[in-house]
Amino acid sequence: METRKLRNIGIIAHVDAGKTTTSERILYYTGEKHRLGEVHDGNATMDFDPQEQARGITINSAATTVFWRDSQINLIDTPGHIDFNIEVNRSLRVLDGAVVVFDGVAGVEPQTETNWRLADKYRVPRIAFINKLDRVGADFQRVVEMIDTRLGVHPLVLQLPIGSEGGFHGVVDLVEMRALYWDQAGEAKPYTVDAIPTEMHEQAEAARILLVEAALEQDDEALGRYLDGTLPDAATLRTAIRRGTLNGAFVPVLAGAAFKNRGVEPLLDAVVDYLPAPEDIVREDIGSADGPLAALAFKVVHDDHGMLTFLRIYRGRLEAGDALLNASRDRRERVSRLFEMHADKKQERGFAVAGDIVAVAGLKGTATGDTLTAPAHPLVLERIESPEPVIDVAVEPRTQADQQNLFKGLQALVEEDPSLRLRVDAESGQTLLSGMGELQLEVTLEKLRSRYRVEVTTGKPQVAYRETITRATEVRHLHRKQSGGPGQYAEVVIRFAPLERGAGVQFESQITGGAIPREFIPAVEAGIRRAAEGGTVAGFPCVDFKATLVDGSYHERDSSTMAFEHAALAAYHEAMRTAGPVLLEPLMDVEVVTPLDYVGDCIGDLNRRRGSVRGQSLRGNATVIEAHVPLREMFGYIGQLRALSSGRASFTMQFDHYAPVPAAVMAEMK
Repeated sequence: METRKLRNIGIIAHVDAGKTTTSERILYYTGEKHRLGEVHDGNATMDFDPQEQARGITINSAATTVFWRDSQINLIDTPGHIDFNIEVNRSLRVLDGAVVVFDGVAGVEPQTETNWRLADKYRVPRIAFINKLDRVGADFQRVVEMIDTRLGVHPLVLQLPIGSEGGFHGVVDLVEMRALYWDQAGEAKPYTVDAIPTEMHEQAEAARILLVEAALEQDDEALGRYLDGTLPDAATLRTAIRRGTLNGAFVPVLAGAAFKNRGVEPLLDAVVDYLPAPEDIVREDIGSADGPLAALAFKVVHDDHGMLTFLRIYRGRLEAGDALLNASRDRRERVSRLFEMHADKKQERGFAVAGDIVAVAGLKGTATGDTLTAPAHPLVLERIESPEPVIDVAVEPRTQADQQNLFKGLQALVEEDPSLRLRVDAESGQTLLSGMGELQLEVTLEKLRSRYRVEVTTGKPQVAYRETITRATEVRHLHRKQSGGPGQYAEVVIRFAPLERGAGVQFESQITGGAIPREFIPAVEAGIRRAAEGGTVAGFPCVDFKATLVDGSYHERDSSTMAFEHAALAAYHEAMRTAGPVLLEPLMDVEVVTPLDYVGDCIGDLNRRRGSVRGQSLRGNATVIEAHVPLREMFGYIGQLRALSSGRASFTMQFDHYAPVPAAVMAEMK
């Protein structure tokens, strides 16, 4: 497989750091495109969705294949906005390496940090590309220091920028010790190679010593020669840099300005030289890549021709027509057609092998995170976790005729985006769509209108509260009914205990000696989970508790699955009277970037919103305020912030954690 020289990489970053522009330049320089697409013109290849073109942001991850230096690069461009973080999550789950794009002015921004932690979780080796170095306020060295301090990694500087801000027009290549220059006017011409500028000799020599010493820690033999006075050649350095990148010892850092066509070719070289091939990633759960088929479904999309399922093949070979087992759901599937994707264009293929990322048609019941295998060799790969939604909106069709299409459309959109949830409120009967933020819900409803031709009316976005318990309690409940015919009998003793935030609902059975037959125990769990969906304080789902079935009894004739489910449901409601239930609200991690003149007003406004300011720092000539603020208080915030700062401040926010609602606020809500 090494002869294929395959790289599966993603491009990730904070919104507006220049990911899609970098992707477009990669397409151009690899010959995949013959003209440059621009995000601001609405003609970027990777942002092919009409909403992406209209909004100038990436909403869906897009895959394509390019070739550079005889290597095949499967590239996924991901969104930067937190509302669409599931796209980054599921992409990183199946990728072998990533290019993280940093804004040369802003540096490490909140979503960069979130995406970095996701890459840590999936152990994805990375290259850092510090972009937009042509902008006013860009500072390469400051961003390198932020990567060190905020991300806690060792940034290995491979290039130094030549010139700053508007004068940035080249880089010093510290591996080859040469200077690369790009066209001053920003034309997409090949770089020229020249000597390092005289005034940068000392800086370049110092930086190269740091590079050599860090890299050669990965090669004992070369390090020994270096200590004896023999300088490593470029090939030795590249081998050592690759080894350190793959094992996480450091992250190579490159410089550029993608919009001005500067730095893209060396970035492609670094992808080939330093990021892993599929066989470099050892997966203990599949063994050899040459065995029976094992693939992970990481994305589902619906188009005019039906459903496409994106797969990463980890083992074996897949052909059109193959019968598969969905090992996650124990159901049979068949692949009718197989495609290599180029953004929104499909190129049909006859087969795919381990390491490939492809889309297939014909799968009926496979969802994001499911494992597909050869029928005789089932295994289940690690699933893709979806974040919990924090905001709800009520959705109703404009006309009765739209009712059926509404549910069909919503169901398809929820299949595509696992971070969306769909439920019917038990009390009001309303259909509630839940998601990560207002933008995500807005985009989803626009898809509903444009793709499924369904006009809807919506309520105001509402906070997705949760409930939990604060005390442990144990209850015994006997469910018994005798009213002619077969009776109902089920007795349960259940202990309820609070768990840490984010733990969800857990169930354990400690039944021994057959006090309750094994076949009835799943019904107890089902009853508890059904009861928890409705909560007790204000009708919101109850989370972060553990229910332990410790004892009970049954009747030979009158016990049934239904009886035990009823008993568990009643035991839950009885327990809530003594378990200290409380209402939880989502707290958002808010970052406000403002000119110094408006810092006091911004902090005062955050305090009025029940915000807790956690810190301040300088970013160029602006001040960054970090705070935790309840989501309930953030609706309409952008208008107020603009008014406070004469339109000069901006903010980003993402979900951080759930916390109990203060008693005074709770009283207001009742």
